[in-house]
Amino acid sequence: MMALMVHLKTVAHLRGKGDRIAKVTFRGLSFYSRVAENCEEVAHFNETFRWPIASRLDGNEMLEIQVYNYSKVFSNRLVGTFCMVLQKVAEEGHLELTDTLIDDNNTSIKTSVTIEIRYQSMDGTVGVWSDGEFLDVPDDRDGMFAFETDSLLSGQSHSSVTSPGRSLQGSIPTFRKAGKGVFSAMKLGKIKSSKDDHRKGDEPAVLDMEDLDRKAMRLAGSLDPDTISLASVTAVTTNVSNKRSKPDIKMEPSSGRPVDYQISITVIEARQLIGLNMDPVVCVEIGDEKKYTSMKESTNCPYYNEYFVFDFHVPPDVMFDKIIKLSVIHSKNLLRSGTLVGTFKMDVGTVYSQPEHQFYHKWAILSDPDDITAGCKGYIKCDIAVVGKGDNIKTPHKANETDEDDIEGNLLLPEGIPAERQWARFYVKIYRAEGLPKMNTSIMANVKKAFIGENRDLVDPYVQVQFAGQKGKTSVQKSSYEPIWNEQVIFTELFPPLCKRMKVQIRDSDKVNDVAIGTHFIDLRKISNDGDKGFLPTMGPAWANMYGSTRQYTLMDEHQDLNEGLGEGVSFRARLLLSIAVEILDTTSPEILSSTEVQGETVSNISESATGKIDEFFLFGSFLEATMIDRKIGDKAISFEITIGNYGNQIDGVSKPSSAKKKKKDGESEEEENELIQNSSEDEADEDGDLVSVSSTPLMKPVITDRNYFHLPYFEKKPCVYIKSWWQDQRRRLYNSNMMDKIADKLEEGLNDVQEIIKTEKAFPERRLRGVLEELSIGCSRFVMLANKDVNQAGRTKLDRERLKSCMREMDSMGQQSKQIRTQVKKNTVRDKLKLVQNFLQKLRFLADEPQHSIPDVFIWMMSNNKRVAYARIPSKDILYSIVDEETGKDCGKVKAVFLKLPGKKGFGPAGWTVQAKLELYLWLGLNKQRKDFLNGLPCGFEEIKAAKMGPGLQSVPPVSLVYNMKQVFQLRAHMYQARSLFAADSSGLSDPFARVFFSTHSQVTEVLSETLCPTWDQLLVFDDVELFGEASELRDDPPIIVVEIYDQDTVGKAEFIGRTFAKPTIKMCDEYYGPPRFPPQLEYYQVYRGNSTAGELLAAFELLQIPFDEEAIRRALIAVHNFAVPQIKIGQGGRADLPPLEGPTDSERGPILPVPLGIRPVLSRYRIEVLFWGLRDLKRINLAQVDRPRVDIECAGRGVQSVLIQNYKKNPNFSTLVKWFEVDLPENELLHPPLNIRVVDCRAFGRYILVGSHAVSSLRRFIYTTPDKTSNNWATAAKLMNGYMVLTNGGSQPRSSPSLSSRTLSRPAGDIIINMDTDPSVRKMDTVVKLDAMSDAVVKVDMTEEESDKEKRKKKKKKKGGVEEEEETDERVLDWWSKYFASIETLKETLRAQEAAQAEAEEREDLEIAAEAADIKPDDLLLKGSKTKEKSKEKKSSKDKKKGQAADSSEKRPVKAKVDELLVYNKELESEYGNFEDWLHTFNLYRGKAGDDDEQALDDDRIVGRFKGSLCMYKLPLSEEITREAGFDPNMGMFQNIPHNDPINVLVRVYVVRATDLHPADINGKADPYVVIKLGKSEVKDKENYISKQLNPVFGKSFDIEATFPMESMLTVSVYDWDLVGTDDLIGETKIDLENRFYSKYRATCGISSNYSVHGYNVWRDPMKPSQILMKLCKEGKIDGPHYGPGGKVKVANRIFLGPTEIEDENGLKKQTEEHLALKVLNHWEEIPRVGCKLVPEHVETRPLLNPDKPGIEQGRIEMWVDMFPMDMPAPGPAIDVSPRKPKSWLKGQQEDKQDTDVHYHSLTGEGNFNWRFVFPFDYLMAEEKIVISKKESMFSWDETEYKIPPRLTLQVWDADHFSADDFLGAIELDLNRFPRGAKTAKQCSLDMIRNEQELPTISIFKQKRVKGWWPFVARDENDEMELTGKVEAELHLVTAEEAEKSPVGLGRNEPDPLEKPNRPDTTFLWFLSPLKAIRYLVCNRYKWLIIKIVVALLLLIMLGLFLYSMPGYLVKKLLGA
Repeated sequence: MMALMVHLKTVAHLRGKGDRIAKVTFRGLSFYSRVAENCEEVAHFNETFRWPIASRLDGNEMLEIQVYNYSKVFSNRLVGTFCMVLQKVAEEGHLELTDTLIDDNNTSIKTSVTIEIRYQSMDGTVGVWSDGEFLDVPDDRDGMFAFETDSLLSGQSHSSVTSPGRSLQGSIPTFRKAGKGVFSAMKLGKIKSSKDDHRKGDEPAVLDMEDLDRKAMRLAGSLDPDTISLASVTAVTTNVSNKRSKPDIKMEPSSGRPVDYQISITVIEARQLIGLNMDPVVCVEIGDEKKYTSMKESTNCPYYNEYFVFDFHVPPDVMFDKIIKLSVIHSKNLLRSGTLVGTFKMDVGTVYSQPEHQFYHKWAILSDPDDITAGCKGYIKCDIAVVGKGDNIKTPHKANETDEDDIEGNLLLPEGIPAERQWARFYVKIYRAEGLPKMNTSIMANVKKAFIGENRDLVDPYVQVQFAGQKGKTSVQKSSYEPIWNEQVIFTELFPPLCKRMKVQIRDSDKVNDVAIGTHFIDLRKISNDGDKGFLPTMGPAWANMYGSTRQYTLMDEHQDLNEGLGEGVSFRARLLLSIAVEILDTTSPEILSSTEVQGETVSNISESATGKIDEFFLFGSFLEATMIDRKIGDKAISFEITIGNYGNQIDGVSKPSSAKKKKKDGESEEEENELIQNSSEDEADEDGDLVSVSSTPLMKPVITDRNYFHLPYFEKKPCVYIKSWWQDQRRRLYNSNMMDKIADKLEEGLNDVQEIIKTEKAFPERRLRGVLEELSIGCSRFVMLANKDVNQAGRTKLDRERLKSCMREMDSMGQQSKQIRTQVKKNTVRDKLKLVQNFLQKLRFLADEPQHSIPDVFIWMMSNNKRVAYARIPSKDILYSIVDEETGKDCGKVKAVFLKLPGKKGFGPAGWTVQAKLELYLWLGLNKQRKDFLNGLPCGFEEIKAAKMGPGLQSVPPVSLVYNMKQVFQLRAHMYQARSLFAADSSGLSDPFARVFFSTHSQVTEVLSETLCPTWDQLLVFDDVELFGEASELRDDPPIIVVEIYDQDTVGKAEFIGRTFAKPTIKMCDEYYGPPRFPPQLEYYQVYRGNSTAGELLAAFELLQIPFDEEAIRRALIAVHNFAVPQIKIGQGGRADLPPLEGPTDSERGPILPVPLGIRPVLSRYRIEVLFWGLRDLKRINLAQVDRPRVDIECAGRGVQSVLIQNYKKNPNFSTLVKWFEVDLPENELLHPPLNIRVVDCRAFGRYILVGSHAVSSLRRFIYTTPDKTSNNWATAAKLMNGYMVLTNGGSQPRSSPSLSSRTLSRPAGDIIINMDTDPSVRKMDTVVKLDAMSDAVVKVDMTEEESDKEKRKKKKKKKGGVEEEEETDERVLDWWSKYFASIETLKETLRAQEAAQAEAEEREDLEIAAEAADIKPDDLLLKGSKTKEKSKEKKSSKDKKKGQAADSSEKRPVKAKVDELLVYNKELESEYGNFEDWLHTFNLYRGKAGDDDEQALDDDRIVGRFKGSLCMYKLPLSEEITREAGFDPNMGMFQNIPHNDPINVLVRVYVVRATDLHPADINGKADPYVVIKLGKSEVKDKENYISKQLNPVFGKSFDIEATFPMESMLTVSVYDWDLVGTDDLIGETKIDLENRFYSKYRATCGISSNYSVHGYNVWRDPMKPSQILMKLCKEGKIDGPHYGPGGKVKVANRIFLGPTEIEDENGLKKQTEEHLALKVLNHWEEIPRVGCKLVPEHVETRPLLNPDKPGIEQGRIEMWVDMFPMDMPAPGPAIDVSPRKPKSWLKGQQEDKQDTDVHYHSLTGEGNFNWRFVFPFDYLMAEEKIVISKKESMFSWDETEYKIPPRLTLQVWDADHFSADDFLGAIELDLNRFPRGAKTAKQCSLDMIRNEQELPTISIFKQKRVKGWWPFVARDENDEMELTGKVEAELHLVTAEEAEKSPVGLGRNEPDPLEKPNRPDTTFLWFLSPLKAIRYLVCNRYKWLIIKIVVALLLLIMLGLFLYSMPGYLVKKLLGA
């Protein structure tokens, strides 16, 4: 690797005396020197810093050295800076110099610095790479390694250092670019210094950002955190250095564990189904479950609107592979299955990967699987949603219905898939398999052998391929471990397929049942690319490795699931050679097979070399440590076995291939094989003395570590294993994926850091993100450079070539993008950019996954007593060696901590969390010929021990064990301070936690703290004499990891596991100084994991201190070494004195326990915590007894306070004393605050206390009181308990996701005119602000301006004149509550649309701005930049506001909607909009019982035993006087002033339930009969008799009044039940609302405030208090001046003035003066009032999800409702608003009849039918929804009628009536009565175009026109599916209302009343057999009249001619003869 080394020798001519520290920076990466103490003139640093760099050193890059005066207390003072351009270094590679520093003002000072710089370029190392087959390094090195690194200054030119704008670098911390090499070893905040440094005896270079932050070393931000990885929760997951790789912290296998899924499918309608006279049924099939819709008769466009739900409990993989199949079947009934019209297939995974996991209102294209030439068979419109646990589905808003009829634009296809999919053939070629396991017992084999006399292979394999719901098989190869099939399975499927995975399974054919041997999934997305430069799916020929259960054959294999592909395989099973190709079919060619049945055929054999040339690989492993062995297996001797493929496997392992390189497999019997493993006598003259593989370690008996774990006593002798194996050399695949993985790991770690910085609110997350992006772009360009090698290697498949191309393209573009994004990262865009970069991470991980396997994974098994106990699986690519560093696997040649786990299902749940064993393992895998380096990565200081049997000359034989003769002795100090939010392990809901710390072979325990989830152990554990083997310097960089396990102590039985975390200690060697910045170490948080889920965090610090040897011991040791004995170095007693002293136990009560020492434990200050005790709610029984006298205990950091006792919980569950306080010492650093525990105990007789439940408040942060800021005039910034918490949880106050409190209140709704009154009345400042806040959901109607009210007046005038109004105007009488509701829903949709638009616009603008900024700033402007940015941000704000203002205007310019007053429809619960109404009263859930493990949240609800209501407020003492001096300050209430009393209060609760949507069906028919039940306390209202039959979207329109007494009855439950005729009714779902918090909230959620005040009509004021009264009350409570009503419609509140109308009209139209409008205006804008303002709850409808306790986390539908509450001591409210559903407008009374026929026009001889027939269709129509409402019984067995809503469509069909055979269908037309084409005036003008171009033609609606007449075409489809015109019909449609119909009745057909005359039909129709002539006359005459006349004339002419010719000769003769 290239590197730059800087040796900093001295700094001279310093002034004064003091401590100095230097900081050296290159490419944005800074190192700190150690502190040079007490130096006067000269500071001797003598340290070397090394930067490994990935790109060539550029001549104009800079090195910068800053020298500081170091201070422990104050910030460091800069002495001076030295900058130099590295031009000379780049050319010569070496430079020594002494030069002066410059100070802040850029003038030279006396102080000078002496340094030596070396640059080691690639050229220096070329010689190493000479192995012929490796990289040939081209000469023009510049070409190869030219890629950019940003130099430290942006616009830097090649000029000297001293030009002023540039050398200011150090003093301008705001602008730093993060230039940086790919490999900065800056992880964990500690830097490794290279090995050379240690040899010089240097003090190593150190930098720990955290410490620097805390030790006031704040270098004015010039510390560049871009490139520093934070040590924090991510502590050990980061990679520290070169000898160890990071362990994986999550243990449990997540795949294979079943989860709940629910798939809901709504089939809405079908269109354009192909076929004549159909009765279509839709079948929905998922996996094996089928459900059918009802049958619709004789229609090609049936409307169903039926909802189906499928529930599954399966592992995710299985779920996502299931196929959803929709098919339309024609005329299915009980007796016949019907004929298939067409199907549509898609896998569940495709749906799940859609946004919101759903398709909504999309059209599925049907195709016929039996006839692929046919094309589209029709469309089904449906919704499909897949819900997993914890997903909630939001129904997307649709603009309007018309768009959905555009079928082409709304196809049911994921984005990017073309609408016209083509048919394609998928060829899966199966060539051969090898390495199959025995699938039969040996006994059977012996029996067979006895009978048949031959030894056969014990397996009969065949291959089964599954794809898109179809299965194909190869033939069975009898008795073969190496079957050869050479067959292909062909699938025909539409391309691109909507099924992602293909499943290939080798199965063993058996008489009884076939079992899977191994399964391999092929993800089509990974073997194809849909880009414009993409490629069709292709793969192989390549080997696929299959993994599954262990290879011993047992009759009942407990891990059979693993072979089916569920869960992680624990052993190699076989490998299969296969290839895949796809060919798009040309369906027009005649010879094509039209069926999609799976076919199989044979293919030709492929050559051996097609998959690559076979090469010899060498795998070496060394076991450095085996600890934490589970005690169950600790009593037997243990060995470890490593296998790769079948090599090394002791059961049926493989010896080396014979010279023909064919593999001998399990042919030999066991004995021969063992002999082969032990010693090999044959051809030893192979190149390296033909190694015999040693695949397992010798047996060894474990030694006890502590009560739970054992370890193996390896000490200095480490056993090794090595295996030779032969595989196709396809390393390139793995190399490329390693490079991408490394880039991804680095990126992930960087992103974790950025998130950590944001979470802990440290400075400059944007810098770190820029650093991350810099690394990413460098990594990408490096990939592009390296990946393109070995292109012509044998065995490269098409996929390899294509994938390489697409990876290079992707990586290249990713590098470019990251560069671009880097320039756009600003403080305010960090989060958005972070999201973008996270997408990169996913893409990288996707690209890195190589679909074509090469070398199988490595398995490590722990064998005990010859049984396989536990395993670990290591991907071979992770340990694969390459000479190019980036290509090497991340664990290759490194020591890795490997945790062994139980196989298969045994590893689920608790068993999977305990470690079976922890290994420190070193692995190396590479080509045998590259073997020379295989020991390089091991910790130094060992000798190799070779196997004894080997002859002398075999030097290259790998060792069987390593003996370490270097040993270091350490003392480990574990400072265990506290843990928080631990998992509740006891039934009380608490735990008794203690922590066990493991390090190497030692372990110690903290004390047990009982009954807490947040133990503060405050304990120092000291591990003495920890022996570690290896060189001191290396151990310093790479200490082994510390494992901390936290347990719950139980009185009986063994302790229960809570969770585990890893840590790395900070290390001090004996020659290092114990002092800042590294020591003492800082406490850090470590995330505790339990399986895959988090179980709390641990706050601790760990330090490892080397114990120095005394002289005598060292002298003896040296003698021993020279005598070649292995020394056991003992330590003299004198050695420990050098360690930092330990303080003794301080606390006499705690006995010998050492506390955490002072420098490490946090600094404390005194805080006061006030507690507001309000009450307890919903306490459940404890041990069957009711809670009667509860008390709450609050405890924090050992101090606490108790509430008063509640004397009788049943009578009044509130506390009589509201506020108490206590004082406590807490850490200054808020992040270290301990949690606060709330416990509720029940006081029973005889002084017994029983714990009811507890709650731990893990973050006290949101309860910290900040003094109100006098200058601010907005409550959000000055609020008591500023709700910082809200901001945190929403990811910053990003109002997009949910307008949290803070964002809410800062936004002003549209169109207010606010006038600020200054104190001087003569000067009036008018400040008009118009904002439309795109972020908030609030829809505020701009109040009527003068013009509008004029309009209103004009309207009224018009009415009075009796002039006819235009249609558009709404009549007041017609308007009802529903008009308001529907108008509001429209507005909601519009707002959502506007929001999306505004968001897009804002982003666009930001990009432009950033681009501009990037272009403008030159380095010389840097000084000005600070002030500029401020201005800029101001401009930015105002410009945005303007834009928004324009948006507001434009929204006003929309087509004028009828003016209807609106309410607010929230598409979520009201609570989420208003922060759960916890503005001052918080609810804490009390937990009891053990926590569940499945998914935290889901099961936690069952543990809730009640709720404590109250609040906390903490502040540092002493508090400023001002607060307590305010008027009316009540000292008893502390900070909780102005809080209402909590005595019981009677309230009238009025619940309005509007409607429910998308209910989960409860009946077999896929429907439900819902009704509403309302519970509040003891009272329950069941609305059972008003159930709504067979509806999943019922409109209830009900209001319920219930009287309640708070606090006893405050939880309102609204449930929807399903009515059943027999049996109990089932709960569909319920929602719970805490009314008490709403009632007391300052958002005033008792009764929503409407936007306008009126005293009558649909918008009548509901609250018994008028707006003016409410305003008075609010002003009084908030101690605000006002309201003062002034003349001219003004009102003044505080210092704001509001304008509004002052007149009101009563029922009789009389005008009255009123102040209500003004008051209401203020209330609607209450959030603008200073100090107390907040958004008051408007008149609204909220949408709440319905949940069912049996199906936790999955929405069962939603309910729209709202609640009003009126205190009973106030005047009574008026009657409830009528929200009952609109009665549909009846368009005729009469019996419902769908189908009516005319009479038959018999024997129409002319093709005309004359009818004069009247059809009368009565129907009920809903104007608002444009739907017809039909009520009918579903079947003869139905109990009652069901209401359907269907679109009003009229179908006219014409038939030919036959007497005996079935009638023939001639044609039909369907008219949608809302929009249908106008009929043609005459039959001639009537043509097919009227239907074909329906979209373009003007349409009319019968509901507007009322009467329409014209000609319409009849159409039918011919054989080729073309439309043809089959006739025309003249009809008149006339719409009359029910009333009109009653006034002028008409008859059906031609009957009375108002009869129609008989049609003019020729008589033939009746008389043809009486007078056939007449009939003939009609038949002939009418049609052929002219033809007959013509024929007659022609005949006459002919006859005349004939006669003429006949008689002519006679006459002629007569004439001639003159007769």
